[in-house]
Amino acid sequence: MNGPVNASPGIPADPPGGRKAVAVWGIGVAVYFVAVIFRTSLGVAGLDAADRFHVNASALASFSLLQLLVYAGMQIPVGLMVDRLGTKKVLTLGAVLFTVGQLGFALSPSYGTALAARALLGCGDAMTFISVLRLGTRWFPARRGPLMAQLAGLVGMAGNLVSTLVLAPVLHGVGWTAAFAGSAAAGLVVLVPLVLFLRDHPEGYGPAPRTAGASGGFVRRQIRESWAEPGTRLGLWVHFTTQFPAMVFLLLWGMPFLVEAQGLSRTTAGGLLTLVVASNMALGLVYGQIVGRRRSARIPLALGTIGLTALLWAAVLGYPGDRVPMWLLVALCLVLGGCGPASMIGFDFARPANPAERQGTASGITNMGGFIASMTTLLTVGILLDATGDNYRIAFSTVFVLEAVGVLSILRLRPLALAREREREGARATVPGPATPRPGPSSTTADGAPTGSRRTA
Repeated sequence: MNGPVNASPGIPADPPGGRKAVAVWGIGVAVYFVAVIFRTSLGVAGLDAADRFHVNASALASFSLLQLLVYAGMQIPVGLMVDRLGTKKVLTLGAVLFTVGQLGFALSPSYGTALAARALLGCGDAMTFISVLRLGTRWFPARRGPLMAQLAGLVGMAGNLVSTLVLAPVLHGVGWTAAFAGSAAAGLVVLVPLVLFLRDHPEGYGPAPRTAGASGGFVRRQIRESWAEPGTRLGLWVHFTTQFPAMVFLLLWGMPFLVEAQGLSRTTAGGLLTLVVASNMALGLVYGQIVGRRRSARIPLALGTIGLTALLWAAVLGYPGDRVPMWLLVALCLVLGGCGPASMIGFDFARPANPAERQGTASGITNMGGFIASMTTLLTVGILLDATGDNYRIAFSTVFVLEAVGVLSILRLRPLALAREREREGARATVPGPATPRPGPSSTTADGAPTGSRRTA
């Protein structure tokens, strides 16, 4: 077993936070907010896209599948880019790409060109969230890490809310091209402050200069050392198992399921999708506060969310009748709202397991989990719908298979990852510092891990 991970000597112990940090972080989050609007815009336009491009369920799923495939495939490269180039350069490139992708989707005359546009959008989108997480660790004290990550996720869900409440009626009011081309202007709006005002880190808190030869084997070393940490792998599987049920529902299949299988109007179905987003935003604050104050809650929160999600899906899919009662659909949507906040717990395992110079790479590995699961489910649901004549009960049963795989992996990695955390924190606690830290979670090291005696799950 490797020894404790040491903090980078060139990075001071803890970023200062404060109003300037909030302003800089807010610029990055605004970019992520727009990226999520673009990412989820197909969720409210799925039926319109099927009519516009004359495609079936499997081909329709290919839009979101390709977008997520690009997103997931880019996570490790983006993490490496963030660690190597810095946040500002990566975010700027991402904003340009997802804006061009959204505009291209608006103007696409055919299914093929629309697919290419969504792939470009997915590439730009992939560069946003890891960059925002990196801003949080560079600008705020480590004890704020779980809350800042949940707040970033909350703002992202607000972007989903805009798609549901704003883009959907605009789409049906002004038409496909005007709605999507108009929304692309938001990318230009966030690009200006990003270029002018965003900074990678506070003055005096930059990374240590690389020594000669440090660049040799950088990519292999970053990936190998990040993956070697059990906390990184546990984070991936937590993200894998918690995120995808809500992602699949919001991104593509929720609207068709509610309208075609449950006979609801688009307005009512849109309201239920909005409920998922509202629940996500409310629970995000709660989860962030709980995990920030009591790390022993990480595994119970994650597994509890997984179990409750499976229970509600089982009740909906197993209901003895053609139409599920509204109260049960509302309960399902409320529970799906917990999937996003629970997925953020994955980063709370990867973050303390890796030093500051590997945070981007480790976050990229973790972030791949949920999107791999989402891609698998999106495609499988589409194939099963076509194969069974739109039998949503059979198609959505895919959820249970992936959740079972994920839970087994979490239970397998949990003891090793938590033992490694305790070992690392014990080693840090024995290292004398320049001053005696206050008791509790406020004292931190440069890699974002507490040096105080915080409880571990």
